[in-house]
Amino acid sequence: MTEICATRWYVAQTHPRAEAKAAAHLNRQGFATYLPRYLKRRRHARRVETIAAPLFPRYLFIAVDMATQRWRSIQSTIGVMRLVCNGDEPASINSRIIDDLKRRESEHGFIELDRQLKFRPGDKLRVIEGPFCDSLGLFEASSDNERVTILLDLLGRKVRVVMDAELVAAA
Repeated sequence: MTEICATRWYVAQTHPRAEAKAAAHLNRQGFATYLPRYLKRRRHARRVETIAAPLFPRYLFIAVDMATQRWRSIQSTIGVMRLVCNGDEPASINSRIIDDLKRRESEHGFIELDRQLKFRPGDKLRVIEGPFCDSLGLFEASSDNERVTILLDLLGRKVRVVMDAELVAAA
């Protein structure tokens, strides 16, 4: 959609997990919306699946021409909690932010996130989830950006363990 000079981008806060519902209802009212999403790995019941998730949970962007559109109807749209405001006036954001986000989208419409690990060999790590939760170890290597090898202190000795990178954080 081409942006007219008077049209600016605003941010709406949505109800939990209602971003897509709010966008659909706003689109029906004639508002252009943008809901940036990315592919997220989710682990549940020993299964790992990739799902589309909002980049900014509970928020979406709306293009509004304040002079010609009835913007107050946004506040009562299904799925929308409120329009983010400065006082009584909706707070606009720079359109370059939206342009930058759209440039990072893949051909499938998902934002490409940098998945580079920020650990170096010897960095202290803490396991934050799983059977070794709260165990401390040293980063050794990564096989890809999804699996890491760490040396855990278990029963008085160093044990090499390979696990998902999402399960560790800097200690």
